[in-house]
Amino acid sequence: MSTTTNKVYELPYTGVRQYKMFINNQWVESASGETLDSVNPFTGKVWAQAPAGDKEDIDRAVQAAKVAFEGEWSTYTGSQRAALLRKLGDLIAENAENLAISEVVDNGKLIREMLGQTKSLPNWCYYFAGMADKIHGESIPVDVPNMINYTVREPLGVIGAIVPWNSPLLLTLWKLCPALAAGNTVVVKPSEVTPASLLELAKLIQEAGFPPGVVNFVTGFGQTAGDALAKHPDVRKIAFTGSTTTGKTIMKNSADHFARVTLELGGKSPNIIYDDADLSNAVNGVLAGVFAASGQTCMAGSRVLVHDAIYDEFAERLAERTSQIKLGNPLDMESEMGTVAFEGQYQKVLRYIQIAQDEGAKLLHGGKHPTAAELKDGFFVEPTIFGDVTNDMRIAQEEVFGPVVVLIRFKDEEDALRIANDTEFGLAAAVWTKDVQRAHRMASKINAGTVWINNYRKVSYSSPFGGYKASGIGRENGYEVMREYTQVKSVWVDTGNVITDPFKIL
Repeated sequence: MSTTTNKVYELPYTGVRQYKMFINNQWVESASGETLDSVNPFTGKVWAQAPAGDKEDIDRAVQAAKVAFEGEWSTYTGSQRAALLRKLGDLIAENAENLAISEVVDNGKLIREMLGQTKSLPNWCYYFAGMADKIHGESIPVDVPNMINYTVREPLGVIGAIVPWNSPLLLTLWKLCPALAAGNTVVVKPSEVTPASLLELAKLIQEAGFPPGVVNFVTGFGQTAGDALAKHPDVRKIAFTGSTTTGKTIMKNSADHFARVTLELGGKSPNIIYDDADLSNAVNGVLAGVFAASGQTCMAGSRVLVHDAIYDEFAERLAERTSQIKLGNPLDMESEMGTVAFEGQYQKVLRYIQIAQDEGAKLLHGGKHPTAAELKDGFFVEPTIFGDVTNDMRIAQEEVFGPVVVLIRFKDEEDALRIANDTEFGLAAAVWTKDVQRAHRMASKINAGTVWINNYRKVSYSSPFGGYKASGIGRENGYEVMREYTQVKSVWVDTGNVITDPFKIL
């Protein structure tokens, strides 16, 4: 049950808020004059509008970013870039509440989660500000006489960041901060579902004093603006978070002009509960792994593998605790689960719930829209648990991206590993056990980019994040990500050789 102080946050304005795009340090309409609507998933009503940018707007933004990269931004030292990132971090801290409210109204996440998240976002700015003046190469002792060889790390150029609707602020900073620290310029394409919080962020970027063209935001639909950004020949890298299907398309589109890609894609992550686990803690870990964000997170622990010996007890405990989750207004600090982000996703989740029942899975809790009158207009789905699930069912193999969890039995360690790895995905996993040797064995053998032991859904600016297999390519966060936003140049200096045979290389 919730122990949070009862407070309901409100938007600081009424009516439908009108936004413009941010290109070359200017606020502009789309070239076509078309707009898109942002619907509040709690009320089902339009609360904001933004320009519906397309290929022409993307080209305008990319050209501004290219001019900035080749011009003024190229003269900035690492220390100067760091100062701007620190300033941005300070501004985010000062405006954390407004950013949180904007995102909650955009996508239905809980204000209790978003306030904590927006207050932590400055850490990404500060961490990568610390990287900006520490990007360096190496001196290499080559086996050629009288030669000095050294490397330098240089920025790539214009980066295209395509950001999803589930965590737009966080996932934008995952891309923006290292890209800027390395000296790149950026064009951000927010999801058409959630443009508002990123346009609020753009205001802070302008206030921080970044030169024109260094950061640009083009709102628009994926099929138009997103497609144009991935195909643009002057974009040297696409950093994308979203579905595996869209990731494949982006990779193909980027290949024509040899742009690099970082793809953080889908998941069907196993949450493995052994019979020696602290069951109360594990139950809370399952809730945190999927229901805390209404299941709308790529790392959701949506497959819960439970040891035979404790399966019945764990299922009963999980269902009981899930029945206590308070659904409500996402802006209410007492609400424990919010809405699905938009109607299309809401309908998709309900379809998967029906698919699970048709496959023979046993519905242990939830499975429908809640009946409370105050929730009738929102895109709510009850937190849903299915038992008696086998790993070959669609509900166990396909990403639902909603508040739906499946329980799968396992017999022993070998069985758990077989089930855990029997998926096209490999984003995250967790192991709940008091046996430290087993925990490390499992962590080494699970095919996933992140493995938690006796916890779930923890991330940090200092730790790399990304997937195996169909869950993606490349890494975000940590020092590792700086390799993704730089390229290596090798420099050779002759200190006294005389070329006597121009046709002899070595």
